[in-house]
Amino acid sequence: MFTSNPYADVSAAISPSIMQIYLIVMMLLVVVGTIYDFLEKKSARYFFQNWRSSRQKGMDNVGGGKMLSIAAKTLLIDVAASGEFCSFRRRIAHLLTMYGFLAYVISTVMMVFLYPTPEVPAPLILPQLWAIGATMICAGGYWFWFFIRVDVVAEGSSPFRVMQADIFVLSLLSSATFALIWACLQAQAHPWGNIFFALHIVGTTVLFGSVPWSKFAHMFFKPAAAFEKRVSVADGSRSNLPAPADKPETLGRAERQPRHY
Repeated sequence: MFTSNPYADVSAAISPSIMQIYLIVMMLLVVVGTIYDFLEKKSARYFFQNWRSSRQKGMDNVGGGKMLSIAAKTLLIDVAASGEFCSFRRRIAHLLTMYGFLAYVISTVMMVFLYPTPEVPAPLILPQLWAIGATMICAGGYWFWFFIRVDVVAEGSSPFRVMQADIFVLSLLSSATFALIWACLQAQAHPWGNIFFALHIVGTTVLFGSVPWSKFAHMFFKPAAAFEKRVSVADGSRSNLPAPADKPETLGRAERQPRHY
């Protein structure tokens, strides 16, 4: 189990070219969906307007060297370490899901395109990385869904209450969960393996096909927003904000409590 390429094992029933075309279509859906999201919700326009406004208000000139330093901090702290989250639990859950997603997607693409059939066995690390990535997604995703979500923790809502904003995490969880179940059943030649493979494909299709309506596109926009925030602090434009918004020490204790969960 998890020692062989699960997609190569189904190549006798499904042509590798079909699986490769499917992945290409999913990639195109992400690109088109992200562009549509930026245009429809005007998030990109808002970002550039805010960036231009901040530059006009800035009192200090931020040179190229400083920009590179800020970019490195954004990449290492805000992106790689999810430094935006105040809650330690939320940060760990996010990191598990993020790195699990990367391992899951990258290993899937490599196994489908480079080792599509059993005749060309994939290196052992790929199916193991695929299984580890899917497991990390499930660990971080279910932890977030049942124990960290704001409406569940703070508002006492049912964990089974679903909104449009939940499409991303639910489709990601379904893709990874059904993938693990399918791989386990396939290793045992269980007849239900085909059912869970189909569910895995459905979950994956919803994940990449629902980009315009889910929070998928945020993973591309948030690093840029974090970079803009750091630059606005460096050039002094952020200091033009009212004191309560820029100086937490002036707030009351209740108002200083982290708002992230």
